[in-house]
Amino acid sequence: AMRSRAEVDATLQTAKLNPAELLPAVHCLSFGPQAGAGECCLLQLEPGLCAELEAGRSLVIRGEKDEQAVLCSKDKTYDMKIADTSNMLLFIPGCKTPEQLNADQASCNIIHSQIAGFSNNYWELRRCRPKLKKLRKLLMEDPYEGPDSRKDQTLTFSKYTTEDLLSLIQASEEEILHQLQVIDACKIEGFWRVLEFDYEMKLLNHVTQLIDSESWSLSKVPLRTCLEELGSLEPKEMIEHTLLSYGRKYIDDGEVYFEMHEDKICRAIAQMLLQNAVKFNLSEFQEVWQQSVPEGMTTRLDQLKGLALVDKSSRPETIFLLKVEDLPEDNQERFKSLFSIREKWTEVDITPYIQDLCAEKQTVGALLTKYARSSMQNGVKVYNSRRPIS
Repeated sequence: AMRSRAEVDATLQTAKLNPAELLPAVHCLSFGPQAGAGECCLLQLEPGLCAELEAGRSLVIRGEKDEQAVLCSKDKTYDMKIADTSNMLLFIPGCKTPEQLNADQASCNIIHSQIAGFSNNYWELRRCRPKLKKLRKLLMEDPYEGPDSRKDQTLTFSKYTTEDLLSLIQASEEEILHQLQVIDACKIEGFWRVLEFDYEMKLLNHVTQLIDSESWSLSKVPLRTCLEELGSLEPKEMIEHTLLSYGRKYIDDGEVYFEMHEDKICRAIAQMLLQNAVKFNLSEFQEVWQQSVPEGMTTRLDQLKGLALVDKSSRPETIFLLKVEDLPEDNQERFKSLFSIREKWTEVDITPYIQDLCAEKQTVGALLTKYARSSMQNGVKVYNSRRPIS
């Protein structure tokens, strides 16, 4: 039944409320015939995401059946969690908020509204790290071994386009495209591929030998001559991809040049030397490494952060391959894995292996406080596991 103004006023009086302190408009609510729980979901958005939707852009929920769902905008990823509320939330179409209502006494109308649905929870979004480990894993199923590879001529393996990766990886488009650049993936016949390491080294070797034989400066390697000289050995796209991976492209006087990244080249050569040895005597390794890099480049151990680890406790000191990308993506699992490799870590040693776990504005120190226990050893602060390692 529709309430009259007199009934509303009588109710206010019973409730001992002063009508002068309230807005004159009154909402009378009733449940509509279809009102049920679970028909609608509520999603709480921060202002930035709200603006995205208002501007007509879309948000995408990503994840396969066995994964926790994430929501992605064009450039950010959010974890989705259900938040329960003690107050029931009602959906009322066309409901006017106090700001939209007139405080003028003349408009003391009664608004009859029907409740279309209700909910006791809503989805809460929390900015999270994009889950990118799977990207490398998918591309490593079939690394590109070059145009002559037999494997590439049989069409049995899975290949991934940008669209495929967007549906499989829990990250925003920009984060995925950036990560493809980080792992030096390249597009071959429309599919994203990573180069098989030996093939990548073969290409890098062609480029560095040419730089050497032409006595070019490492900061000015001409693209055109590289393509002319090496195009008969390998596809030109691969030569250019190698220059892009290991150098910075720039234009001078209408010509394209590359400034080679010394650290990245030294790092790749170290990986090549280390991947065939379980452990390598450190001083011998340093000698061989320096002899193996192009003329004019200087090797330094800090070029190997997140790639190799020096064992100072062994006599003589040794170095071995430990790649950050091979470690688990989950924080707890990552620390467990690191503490099973080495019981006690200094902050300097562990930092390259946990840096990528830091959330926005989080420091390595804060992560260590949460997942490790510190103690002093010979005047040096070291970190070990908070729980026994099985």
